[in-house]
Formats: sequence, C-alpha cells, structure tokens
Amino acid sequence: MDPAGAVDLLAHGVGERADLPIPIFYAYAGAFAALVVSFLALGLLWADSRFRGDLAGRPITLRLPGRPALPRDPDGSAVRRGPGGSGVRRRPTGPCRVRLVVRVLTLLAAVYTLGWLVLGPAAENAGPYLVYVLFWVGLVPASLLFGPVWRALNPFRLLPDRPRRPYPSGLGLWPAAAGLLAFTWTELVAPEPAAPPTLLIFLTLYAAAQLAGTLVYGHAWLERGDPFEVYSTLIGHLSPLGRRADGRRVLRNPFDGLDAIAPAPGLVATVCVLLGSTAYDGLSTSPAWVNALQSAPFGGRPGLGTLGLLAAVAGVAALYAACLGAAGLIGGTRSLTGRFAHSLLPIAVGYLIAHYFSLLVIEGRHAIVLALGLDAEVDQNAVAPGTIATVQVLAIVIGHVAGVVAAHDRSVRLLPPARAVAGQIPLFVLMVCYTTGGLTLLLA
Repeated sequence: MDPAGAVDLLAHGVGERADLPIPIFYAYAGAFAALVVSFLALGLLWADSRFRGDLAGRPITLRLPGRPALPRDPDGSAVRRGPGGSGVRRRPTGPCRVRLVVRVLTLLAAVYTLGWLVLGPAAENAGPYLVYVLFWVGLVPASLLFGPVWRALNPFRLLPDRPRRPYPSGLGLWPAAAGLLAFTWTELVAPEPAAPPTLLIFLTLYAAAQLAGTLVYGHAWLERGDPFEVYSTLIGHLSPLGRRADGRRVLRNPFDGLDAIAPAPGLVATVCVLLGSTAYDGLSTSPAWVNALQSAPFGGRPGLGTLGLLAAVAGVAALYAACLGAAGLIGGTRSLTGRFAHSLLPIAVGYLIAHYFSLLVIEGRHAIVLALGLDAEVDQNAVAPGTIATVQVLAIVIGHVAGVVAAHDRSVRLLPPARAVAGQIPLFVLMVCYTTGGLTLLLA
C-alpha cells in the first residue's frame, strides 16, 4: 500500500459509512428514545446522589491471614510507618518490580517502532500501524478493561522522580490537551499522516516535551502533561478496576470511577479535544468536505483541515459552555463548567469506539503481520458490516446515556432540590445535540 492510500485507512478505518446496513430513521429513533426514557426515569426515581467517587469500591488486595494489608501509595509502593506511627518508610513491592520490567519492555517496543519508521520501507511500513492502531486505538479497550494502563507502561517513568520545582497548579491538564490536539492534527490533517517522517517529527517533539517536563517537574508532569497518560487515565476511570483514595486496589462501579474525576484546569479542553477531533474525523470522510479540501484556496488541504479541526473542537466546547451556563442560571449555581466535564467522557469514549472499532479489529491484525514479518493475508471482511454498524450505534447511544446518568447524579448533588431536574434540561439538550451530530457524521 502506498503512503497516500494508507492515510485514509489509518485515519478513518471504517471507510464509506453509507454502506452500513442500519436505516438512519431507526438509528435516530433508538438513540432519542434511549435519551428521553433515561432522562425521565432519572428525574422520577433518582432524587439523591449515589456515586461516591474515589471512596467507593471493594478491596481486591491479597494478604496473608492474620496480617493487615500495608497502605500503598498511588504507584503501588507499600508504605511502612516507623515506631509510634512516625517516619514513613517505603519498600519495593512485587507490583513495583513488575512495573519496572513492563516499562523496560515498552521502551524496547518503542525503539522497535522507531526502527521501522527510520529503516523500514516506504510501502507496507509497520511503524504507522503500530502507532495509530495498536497504540492509539488499542489504549481505549485496554484502559476500559484494566484502568490507566499507560501509567503502568509509560517508559518515561523510568526517569527518576526528582522535581526541581512544584508543578504549577494553574497549568493543570492544558499541556495534555495541547499534546492530544497535536497528535490528532498529525493523524487527521497533516499532508502525509502515515509517512514515517511525519510520525518521526511528532514523536521527537513528544519525547523532548516529556523529557524536559519530567526533568523539571518530576512524575507530576507525566500525570498532567503526557497526553497519552492523561488520555489513558481518563478512560481508565470507566474501568471496573481502580484505586480508592487510600491507594487500595478495588472493584468498583464504573460510575464511581467516573465520579472520581476531579475538576482541574484544562480538563474540559482535554475532553473537548477528544470529542471534537473524533467529530472532525467523521466530517473529513464526507464528500462535501473532501471536495472542499481538494479545492481549498487558503493554505491548501492542511490549512483548511487545521481550521476544520479547530472549529470542531471549539464548537464542542462552545456548546458545552453555553448549556452549562444555562444550567447554572436555572439552578442558581455558578462555576458548573468544570464540575460536569466528567459526563462528557463516556460520550467521547463512545465516539472513539464507534469510529475505530473496525480499524482495531482488522488493521490491528495487519499491524501484527507487518511488525513480525509474517507471511499471512489479512481478511478485510473479517467483521461483517452489520456488526460494525451495531457496535457503532450502540457505542454512541450507551455513551450518551452514561453521560446523562453521570450528569444527573452530579446535578442532584450540586443544585438545589427544587431546581435539580429543571437545571438538567440544558444538559439534556446538550446530549441530544451531541447525539444528533454524532449519528449524522457516522451514518449520513
């Protein structure tokens, strides 16, 4: 496959969505029925907040009979206290040694990918498949199942955690939002997204930013400034596996994990980048947009593509801010914008699954075949169109219903009881708008 042909494949995966065998009327009707029923049921039956955030969960830590489990830091290290409970001492544990091994293996895998990008052939190069498919798309199901897996795998965490200065609290997740925007621009807008030089430029800038940030701020930078660790961590909040505030590993209701996302500067921007970039991905395959890109007078294809991507992200953010502003006016409560950002996350995950499910299933096999040099053919029809369409619509609908549930629980906690349901009407309108836009881009 030539690099130009690989661009559309790697960026979109599904191809022409008009061939998917779901009538548009039934897709819209099912989605709106699910939203309306869930909104009405929650308003009638759910009067008090039920989610407990990082205080919830059933511990799954194994320990010897008769010996209490040691408290643990968030990274899994055991904490021992000295006589009288003073003097904290940390000792290495099995999980820490396992993390060391897997991070070294991840570093070797990264070097192997770079080897493909630098030394591999221009055609059928495994590097873009490893980055765009196995890594970027594969992080979604891995994080949904096991939690923030990139935190455990991140090779930059092999660097010593010796900050020279505290991480600025006002900076929050803004570096991660910028990094995710840069990656999605590389994937969706760059003239040759699948060309090895394009990826090498991005990866070089990404590595330089993580090295510099870690050397200055320690691992606190990776928690907030590494776009892929933040991406994996946010999605990992929807996993049934998590940690409580005391560091204990627990099995939990994914809604409790979602409720544990704390408001932070740049959180809304990060989630809006995920939503807006996926929306632009759907728009970029429409015939009207393709024709516009081919005849773009301003800056050519990259210029118009950049404007389109930024407009999609800004549109998602503006709609969210407007609806939350209206909810605050109705509920008589200010500063709600950051407190409801968590309700957008299941919607973003639903869009990611809808757009990239077939890409992971089909081209993930292609990535393995190329990377290992196997003599095998990949069946491009391994997943039936009906299965793809069903997964896509269900992912979007379930994501929006989950967003409605998360927003309702937060509303009854923050808004006065007499205005809690009325204050959710703008949030419901927000969900309807996102659903309409998502299904239109997916099926039209």
